[in-house]
Amino acid sequence: MKLLKPCLTISTMAETARKGKKMPKSKEQHLAELPKKKFKIMNLVWVVIMVLGLFLSVNVTNTHISVLFNNFSQFTDIFVQMCHPDWGYAATAVPLLIETIKMAILGTVIGSAIAFVYSLLIARNIVKNKAVTGILRVIMNIVRTIPDLLLGAIFVAIVGIGPVAGVLALSVFTFGVVVKLFYEAIETIDPGPIEALTAVGANKLQIIHFAVMPQIITYFISYVLYAFEINVRASTVLGYIGAGGIGLYLQQTLQVFDYAKTGLIILIIIVVVVLIDYVSTKSREALMK
Repeated sequence: MKLLKPCLTISTMAETARKGKKMPKSKEQHLAELPKKKFKIMNLVWVVIMVLGLFLSVNVTNTHISVLFNNFSQFTDIFVQMCHPDWGYAATAVPLLIETIKMAILGTVIGSAIAFVYSLLIARNIVKNKAVTGILRVIMNIVRTIPDLLLGAIFVAIVGIGPVAGVLALSVFTFGVVVKLFYEAIETIDPGPIEALTAVGANKLQIIHFAVMPQIITYFISYVLYAFEINVRASTVLGYIGAGGIGLYLQQTLQVFDYAKTGLIILIIIVVVVLIDYVSTKSREALMK
């Protein structure tokens, strides 16, 4: 009877197929469908959570979306004025934009240089003392939590209004961006060259120069270019708090409702930022090939 059971099962399946009926699902097929069903349920759960979160945030912050629609005519009026830039203001705006770019370059260079040295000190495949790397990483994490606008406000209070405050804020901000990326890149390099140089008695500087630098220099340049992209945009915003650059004049044109000049400043910023992003992206792609 045991020998006949598989034969009967096969004949039943063949008969079902001839009649055009669907084959009964096996246990393996049912198990394969479980993750899909679970995935769909989780999607629904996340949608519900997001909707509830949106509803609660609107009520807690007392935000009324109707305000946007009620002031839509005012928005269109301002937008139309911005679409007719005051080209005569370009003689004033362009030098300010150049100052902003200089701030971004200087802040990027200073912050990246400090981040380079600091990354070597907190990389655990370079410095073996866990107490030293642990303390330095805590300091790094504290610096990274401070937003660029707060940094700008702090340095404006210390050194006064002007581009110096902006450069200092961008330097600290760049340090926070680059140091995290760079030390993680250092810790993922091939340990073979380091071990070989250590075995022949090389000192730390020789190990860094001959074993570490050749493996990470392209990553470092890529991260510096990425930080420069961010700093060009950040330096514009820092002007709002008196940290120099074109942002200060952007704020002034908005305060006096001179939207034609505001439109020109925004247009120039967009063009320059897009060009810098494009060149930086292509440069980073070329480096990583």
